[in-house]
Amino acid sequence: MTRRRDLDEDDVRVRPGKGSRPRTRTRPEHADAVDGMVTAVDRGRYTCLIDGRPVVAVRARELGRSGRVVVGDRVGVEGELDGGRDSLARIVRVDPRRSVLRRSADDTDPVERVLVANADQLVIVTAVANPEPRPRLIDRCIVAAFDAGLLPLLCLTKTDLASPAALLETYAPLKVGYLTWTKGADVADVHARLTGHTSVLVGHSGVGKSTLVNALVPDAMRSTGVVNAVTGRGRHTSSSAVALPLAGGGWVVDTPGVRSFGLAHVSPQSLLVAFPDLLELVEACPPGCDHTGTDPHCALDGGAADPARLVSYRRLLGARGNRDSELE
Repeated sequence: MTRRRDLDEDDVRVRPGKGSRPRTRTRPEHADAVDGMVTAVDRGRYTCLIDGRPVVAVRARELGRSGRVVVGDRVGVEGELDGGRDSLARIVRVDPRRSVLRRSADDTDPVERVLVANADQLVIVTAVANPEPRPRLIDRCIVAAFDAGLLPLLCLTKTDLASPAALLETYAPLKVGYLTWTKGADVADVHARLTGHTSVLVGHSGVGKSTLVNALVPDAMRSTGVVNAVTGRGRHTSSSAVALPLAGGGWVVDTPGVRSFGLAHVSPQSLLVAFPDLLELVEACPPGCDHTGTDPHCALDGGAADPARLVSYRRLLGARGNRDSELE
């Protein structure tokens, strides 16, 4: 007769659950990651330039949901780096960004959208005619440039159709540099101003931005559209941002045509950084002053500020909440 024995913990068999695997705080160092630059983003695939050749990569899981990668990012890449047709690498590191050009969906949306990283120049392309210039959109782009620490540069196209004098006079107090260019003309002057820089080109559809990019980078093959003769509107011909190498050094980042430029992330104080002559004066402003001129004690109205500069600052300040209805 078999004698019954007492059971102990060794007799219990427990199948491990999903959460029973021991976790570690140690993360891979990715010491073998190769440096690259993101030149294009397309539906979760990132084209990275590594040692002069394009490599397609995806984001590594350890970057997390907040580790967004954009054109211009300097990254560390591991995996299949031969750039073959079916090869796929992983972006395992995003280096700290020197600058960030961002916008929000509109002026009430707190969510910021990063457009390009590590640029140093924002080229605002606008036609002087067909379509007509839209100063409020230009103002908003200048605000975004100042906020990001980028140098704004106006590039006026189609100057064979109208004089740019009136538009240039509007922006003279801001001391914003400018260029003029017409389709078919020599692009040497524009090329010289962009050489050595990472320049982001923004502009409304139909202003000739993609045509300019094709002139600057002949093998870019950016598609171009036709402006409607009745409405003066163009078709969006660039669907995503792409960084293109410029002969002689530097990068040109072509972006899709914009309809609006949300500035919910820009504060009056951050905009003042671009106006050092006014920045010292506002130290005498009362607490809570928004510098718009509504407060009778605003120090900017004391007479010490350059009137033209003050008008320009307040125009840009007003642009933060003044969307151009024509852009919709």
